[in-house]
Amino acid sequence: MEAQQRASFRSLSENIGQFSLRDKTFLIPEMNRIGAHLIAGVFRSFGVNALVMETYEGLDLGKEFTSGKECFPCQVTTGDILLFLKKEKEKLGEDFRPENYIFFMPESEGPCRFGMYNKYQRIVLDSLHELKKVKIASLTSENSYALKGLLEKERARDFRKAAYFSVVIGDILDRLLWRIRPYETKEGATDVFIERSMMRMADFFESYGAKKDFDRILDKLEEIVEEGKALIDPDISPKPLIGIVGEIYLRTHVRSNQNIIKVLEQYGAEVINASIAEWVDYTTYDKVRQAKVGLRLNLKQLRFDKVKSYMKQVLSYRGDLLYQHIRLDKAYGRVKPLLDLGGDHRVAHLEKTLTKHDLYSFELGTEACLSIAGIMEYMHDGYNGVVNVYPFTCMPSTITTSIMRPIMNREKIPFLDAPYDGTYQPGREAGIRTFMYQAYQHFKRRGRKKHG
Repeated sequence: MEAQQRASFRSLSENIGQFSLRDKTFLIPEMNRIGAHLIAGVFRSFGVNALVMETYEGLDLGKEFTSGKECFPCQVTTGDILLFLKKEKEKLGEDFRPENYIFFMPESEGPCRFGMYNKYQRIVLDSLHELKKVKIASLTSENSYALKGLLEKERARDFRKAAYFSVVIGDILDRLLWRIRPYETKEGATDVFIERSMMRMADFFESYGAKKDFDRILDKLEEIVEEGKALIDPDISPKPLIGIVGEIYLRTHVRSNQNIIKVLEQYGAEVINASIAEWVDYTTYDKVRQAKVGLRLNLKQLRFDKVKSYMKQVLSYRGDLLYQHIRLDKAYGRVKPLLDLGGDHRVAHLEKTLTKHDLYSFELGTEACLSIAGIMEYMHDGYNGVVNVYPFTCMPSTITTSIMRPIMNREKIPFLDAPYDGTYQPGREAGIRTFMYQAYQHFKRRGRKKHG
């Protein structure tokens, strides 16, 4: 291999990984807006200079450095980091030091192209001489997003606890937004309120995240929920309830999905999106499953030296999952008595749903197993329609549609595919209006799920 090619391959291993964040500016791309700002607050609480980058404004740059064959979130996040660094260079001039920045781009295992984002973005940064020294920090679903290397070992576990809790609180604030906005007394008031609440909660995580003073954070959350209740007009009748599943970035990044939740609301819907915590719980749950498989296999083959290792893995990941369940239940337990918000579910229950109906297997992985089971839960709970949001050509979401569309047609429940690639489809508005007309007819015939 030529020397230049060898250097490129070394960069993929040496400049992508888990680097110490001390004395660095940690750049977090915005996926879910609330979640990104809350986790940035957690990082700051642990002494990391973390900030959430402006998003989508650099899309033209992202497209310039990609071919269009990549998954759409790759184009968006590539544009985000390039535009940010371009502005920093213009602002600081000769004082710009690329080695002072670390870009955060996690990954997942399996066939999803998400696992290749940071590799491709490394190649792009290396192609720009002034940005070669910008490192990419990556966490992977292969170890359930362990933090080894990013923070001191003795603080990593506390950070993971606070970070997971921020994900749960972010989900609750999103559910608060979707619960209030369709019934708000004054148009636009909910968006302003949630934006303000997000910043207040980010400050609380910065102040109390490292201390693990989660009760104080929940006290503030209760205040926010109580304040939000006052924005609801009790005279507005319940509306058709729509559930959203799909690829995690597209369904949560409002600019990439052209604010589909708000558009659905404009045509008379109340919407609930799948949670971010669901994916985090899934990665931990899958590690338990894999460790159990290894344990059973080595027991059968009498490899007792490996049995001990797999047993430790089972206990460790089970402990993590139990902790996550406790935190999730406590958070929802504090807010649901105040306002009838939708809750969250257990990943184990989703796997049982797939097994019961023989639709798909967790052995195959990807978000398809969560989306398919999630749609079945929406059906069971009496939702009036389901939307599958995903990047154009996304394999897991295409699998979801191929399996679920015939079932939804048979059950006469409206179903809408919503793929996105940055363009505006001429029939998009008509498709959503038609879907909402069908959802309203379903609502009139069968009613809808009650809140909570």
